[in-house]
Amino acid sequence: MAVKKDLSIEYLGVKCQNPFFLSSSPVGSNYEMVAKCFETGWGGVFYKTVGIFVADECSPRFDQTNKEGLPWIGFKNMEQISDKPTELNFENMYKLMRDYPDHVMVASIMGSNEEEWRELAKMCDQCGVPLIEGNFSCPQMTSHEMGSDVGTNPALVEKYCRAVSETTKIPFIAKMTPNITDMVVPALAAFKGGAAGVSTINTIKSITNIDLENMTAMPVVGGKSSISGYSGAAVKPIALRFIRQLMDNPEIRKHDFSGIGGIETWRDCIEFFLLGSKNLQVTTAIMQYGYRIVEDMANGVMHFMEERGYDKLEDFIGLAIDNIIPAEDLNRDFKILPDFNHDTCIGCGRCYVSCYDAAHQAIDWDEEKRRPVLNDNCVGCHLCLNVCPVNGVITPGEIKWKEGRKHVEVKMKHIYE
Repeated sequence: MAVKKDLSIEYLGVKCQNPFFLSSSPVGSNYEMVAKCFETGWGGVFYKTVGIFVADECSPRFDQTNKEGLPWIGFKNMEQISDKPTELNFENMYKLMRDYPDHVMVASIMGSNEEEWRELAKMCDQCGVPLIEGNFSCPQMTSHEMGSDVGTNPALVEKYCRAVSETTKIPFIAKMTPNITDMVVPALAAFKGGAAGVSTINTIKSITNIDLENMTAMPVVGGKSSISGYSGAAVKPIALRFIRQLMDNPEIRKHDFSGIGGIETWRDCIEFFLLGSKNLQVTTAIMQYGYRIVEDMANGVMHFMEERGYDKLEDFIGLAIDNIIPAEDLNRDFKILPDFNHDTCIGCGRCYVSCYDAAHQAIDWDEEKRRPVLNDNCVGCHLCLNVCPVNGVITPGEIKWKEGRKHVEVKMKHIYE
């Protein structure tokens, strides 16, 4: 039986039928593409970044990384902001809002100086978009006055946020770059300049592969290449880390967040919600699977809500934040030994090899039965659990307390899927 739950949410004062949006990228760069995404079920779009500057693109401009025959886990993108005339982009946004009034249009903009940011903000006002995103984070711009070079400069972030917020009353979202050590600094600068929220993260500067034929990086453009942005499932852990670190600051935490970075499945969506994101942006998964991936995301989230007894998204947004604490505050008084299910073990020996060569030599190997046997060297690191190819064969087992340590209730993970 189909499960139906309320996925509507208010983001920066704007009512959204659901939190699933296209991120500013090639997947939402003209009228036809965005119209199709709306008809497929996406709640809104961060339209591909518009500037006074019109991009002159290279060819080819994409590359990918994979592992052991799996679908690609990471994606390199050398594309810049829109290569279409500025006026045409705003015309497309206006028509989309007219034709799809129940969906949310976010204008993503990027200037190279204060005057351009103000001019673009005026265009957003004239167009009538409900939200604006400032792209301070694209890592492959050909000008150092734009993109991630601006996002790593808090003074410029504050200056350009103020330029927009003084020009229009439309809520402004600052898109953060991960190509920085501490994102809190530019985020605070953005809010000081008048930003209403932040989007994080944009792509990570990368070299995905080296081409042995031309002795350069991929993709090969006339025998040369360049460093540019990396996205896809591989960057999700970094995105989640930055969002959680931003939440440590009470001034930042009170603002609305848009989460970006490696969102492909309903589980990814839940993880971003649990860290406080009220809006989700997707690009790379669409490049692999098309717009209909939103149906899987929505269905999975609704089933999760049904199983957990949640009626609306706000019931669980942010629930994981306070359970992720500084390393020095973790309880180190115990170790949890792994438990081996010998009935379902396939006898591959992965756990034994990994433990002997990369951990604490805590597993002996029963040659006759082809089964692992735990010995007294175990420190409870759970490397064996992570390398086992069969879910449920190795699980957390007995709790051992270090000598002289106080016994307390210990919560642990029981279900590995």
